[in-house]
Amino acid sequence: MEIRNLGASGLKISAISYGNWLTHGSQVEEDAALACVRQALDEGITTFDTADVYANTAAETVLGKALAGERREGLEIFTKVYWPTGPGKHNDHGLSRKHIMESINGSLKRLGTDYVDLYQAHRYDYETPLEETMEAFADVVRAGKALYIGVSEWRAEEIRAAHALARELRVPLVSNQPQYSMLWRVIEAEVVPTCEELGIGQIVWSPIAQGVLTGKYQPGQAPPEGSRATDTKGGADMIGRWMQDDVLTRVQQLRPIAEEAGLSMSQLAVAWVLENDNVSSAIIGASRPEQVTENVKAAGVSLDDAALKAIDEVLDPVVQRDPAKTQSPPRRPS
Repeated sequence: MEIRNLGASGLKISAISYGNWLTHGSQVEEDAALACVRQALDEGITTFDTADVYANTAAETVLGKALAGERREGLEIFTKVYWPTGPGKHNDHGLSRKHIMESINGSLKRLGTDYVDLYQAHRYDYETPLEETMEAFADVVRAGKALYIGVSEWRAEEIRAAHALARELRVPLVSNQPQYSMLWRVIEAEVVPTCEELGIGQIVWSPIAQGVLTGKYQPGQAPPEGSRATDTKGGADMIGRWMQDDVLTRVQQLRPIAEEAGLSMSQLAVAWVLENDNVSSAIIGASRPEQVTENVKAAGVSLDDAALKAIDEVLDPVVQRDPAKTQSPPRRPS
């Protein structure tokens, strides 16, 4: 397993992270989830990403159980705060001081740990002053409940403002967690240059575009039984944007590029995101242990210029690049 620094910080993480969004506590049974985490550990993954909102806190509980007994110092455990949890009442979401303080305590209890290595703002909160949010995160760090802080799906100007406050408060804001794949490149124009300047690394989610870049979805054909595109618990909604014949046809044209590189389609997709110098780690998920084994083989792979150019030529008409697509939920009407 390749090990990389998280941004310009001294924290070292595995280039492939294991995440349990849309799986643990919802899509797969607990025994399968535990087996996937065990396989991730066996493959050299040390970095595990979750969030309190995943399966309405159940995912954190499953991950905590899966990692119990492991040497804590040998793991990097990440979680997030923002989205509604519990009954979803008025203070059960957002980045207010109240919600952050209550959420970190709940996350630590479910994860079975005294601290997380990285605590992330899952979206930007337009209803809470940024100063309040950053002061609360600073207090979480000073209390020893988190070692570093990060954000997820924040725009470049929001990241810059948060970084300035973090410097004033003397707390390490080291990461951003955006969606990023061959098909979804909205961070490249603004977020990546800003983060490179500030020493912030990307921990990217959905590097295989919810499974589309594996090539298992064929144009003009029904999705395979049991695939994410047939999942009614949220998976089908997320993958829907890519389930169009023009996208699926072009994805199939990546197959000879993958074969030439000696990679599977999913390995090609993960290796591609890791080629970006600002990407510290790519998050993979799994419903079966063999999927973990498949995807970790992308770590340390270097794609040559010819392969990168061929990928761009195939996908260019269907790639999403608009930086405005990076956004948090708007302020609710008052």
